[in-house]
Amino acid sequence: MNISKREFLKLSGTSAALAALGSSPGRAESIRPAPLKSIVDDAEPISVDERIERVKKAQELMVEHDIDAILIEPGSAMLYFSGIRWWRSERLTAVVIPRAGDIGVVTPYFEEPSVRESMTFGDDVRTWHEHENPFERVAGILKDRGLKGGRIGLEETVRYFVAEGVGRAAPDFDVVAALPVTLGCRMYKSAAEIALMKKANEVTLRAYGHVFSSLEKGMLPDDVNALMREAQSTLGGDGTWNMALFGPASAYPHGTSQRQEIEEGQIVLMDCGCSVHGYRSDISRTFVFGEPSDRQREVWDTVRKGQQIAFDKASIGTPAGEVDDAVRRHYRSLGYGPGYRTPGLSHRTGHGIGMDVHESVNFVHGEETPLAPGMCFSNEPGIYIFDEFGVRLEDCIHMTEDGPAWFTVPPDSLDDPIGRPG
Repeated sequence: MNISKREFLKLSGTSAALAALGSSPGRAESIRPAPLKSIVDDAEPISVDERIERVKKAQELMVEHDIDAILIEPGSAMLYFSGIRWWRSERLTAVVIPRAGDIGVVTPYFEEPSVRESMTFGDDVRTWHEHENPFERVAGILKDRGLKGGRIGLEETVRYFVAEGVGRAAPDFDVVAALPVTLGCRMYKSAAEIALMKKANEVTLRAYGHVFSSLEKGMLPDDVNALMREAQSTLGGDGTWNMALFGPASAYPHGTSQRQEIEEGQIVLMDCGCSVHGYRSDISRTFVFGEPSDRQREVWDTVRKGQQIAFDKASIGTPAGEVDDAVRRHYRSLGYGPGYRTPGLSHRTGHGIGMDVHESVNFVHGEETPLAPGMCFSNEPGIYIFDEFGVRLEDCIHMTEDGPAWFTVPPDSLDDPIGRPG
C-alpha cells in the first residue's frame, strides 16, 4: 500500500523522511520510529572549580550590596552554589555563604554522612540533634566568620519558619532578600551551563519526533504523556515532565479536567521538558492529527511569526518587556487581544530558564531589565481561542554577545512540525 508524503512524514516525524521518500516510498506497516538511546553520555557536569567561582562572585555581590551572608535551603540554589543535592523537610539543612571565608553547612546529626557524600567542596558541617535549635548553628557560623551583626540575606524560596528562626538566633542581623546576589549569579549562564541546556533541549526535541510518529486515533493524554516520558528518559533526560492537550482543551494553556482523546483533524498541543545534570529544557509543539484545516494553519503560522518577532526583538540591551510588547502589537494588528485578552496571547511571551523551568527575568509587559549575554529564556507566544483550540510554539534561546541564539530551531511548517537542534 503506497502512502502520501503527509502520511509518511507523520509516521516518521522527521524532515529526513521527505528526502528519503523520493527514492524509497516504502509501506506504512514497515515504517517505525527509530530506536532511542541515550545522547547525554558526553554531557559534562558543572565542575567543582566553577562552583567555587560562583561562591566568589556571590561574595563580591554581597560586598556590593552590603549583605554580610546569605542562607540557602535545599533546592536549585543550593545545588548551584555547593553541589549539594538535598530535599526540604521540617528539619533544617542549609548552606551559609559569608561575604568572606568558607561556606558552612547546617544539617541534622544523622544526616551528616549523607550530606557530606553530596558535598563537592568545603568541610565545615555543623550538626544538631532533634532536641536542639538548628538556628544556633547558623549563628555559630556567622560568629566564627567574624560577623557580629549586619544583614543576612535569604534566598527567595526560603520558608518563613527558617526566616523566623534565623531572626531569633541572630538578633543583631537584619534579615533581607538575597535576590541581588543569587539573581546576579544565576541569571547569567556560563558556557558549561549553556552546553547542558543545549543537551537537555536536544533530548526533548528528539523525544517529540518519536512521539509525533507514534500518535494514534483514540489515544488519551495519559497515553501521549507516557510516550513522551519514556522517550525523554531513554534519551537520557532526568526529571521529565509532560503535558498533552487535545482539541478544545488546547485553548487552556495549563489544561482542563474535561475528557480528551485524539480525533481526526484535531489539534494536539504538548508542553514538555527534562533536565541534564540539573539544567532544564522547555519546548512546546502543536500538531494536527490528520489533515489541518485552513484555520488551524492560519493560526499556527501566526504563532510561528510571533515567535520569530520575539527572537528578532531580543537584542542586547533591549528591555525584556519590549519583546512581549512586539509580539502583542503584531497579534493586535490581526484582531487578537488587545493585551492579554483572548482570543489571543493570554500569558507572557517567555520566562527565564536554567536550573529551574521558571526563573527571572520574564518577557512580560513592563519588565525593564535589559537583555545581556548569558541570559536564557523561553520564547513561547501562543494564540488561544476558547471552545475551539489553542496553538503554542515554544523554543528556548540564550543571549550571546551578538544577540539571541536558539537552543532548538522551531519548525517552519505545520506539515513538518518538529524543528531541529540549534
